[in-house]
Amino acid sequence: QVQLVESGGGLAQPGGSLRLSCAASGFTFSHYAMSWARQTPGKGLEWVAHIYTDGSDTYYEQSLAGRFTISRDNAKNTLYLQMNSLKPEDTGLYYCAKDRSRGTFEYDYWGQGTQVTVSS
Repeated sequence: QVQLVESGGGLAQPGGSLRLSCAASGFTFSHYAMSWARQTPGKGLEWVAHIYTDGSDTYYEQSLAGRFTISRDNAKNTLYLQMNSLKPEDTGLYYCAKDRSRGTFEYDYWGQGTQVTVSS
């Protein structure tokens, strides 16, 4: 069965960095686009970034572009989110999600989430 397991969250200081990972199994990872989303106290569920199957195309929530970078390693079946210049408002539960196909921006599986807390 499809499994998505996020890791890498934790406590970071404002201005710091974290790298999230999402280990995927149960499907052919390289055949599907993937995304990151987050649940924050102030905004609810918010889409963060999207990457196509081979990593050649990426898309970001406009306010996050330049600080966050989505990437993938198809050989390792792993999705990443590099987060730099973290702000307190980045605090939330971060999820990876599997696209229904190569880039529909519709998602059929979600991980359990990894908590990110940005605080001094």
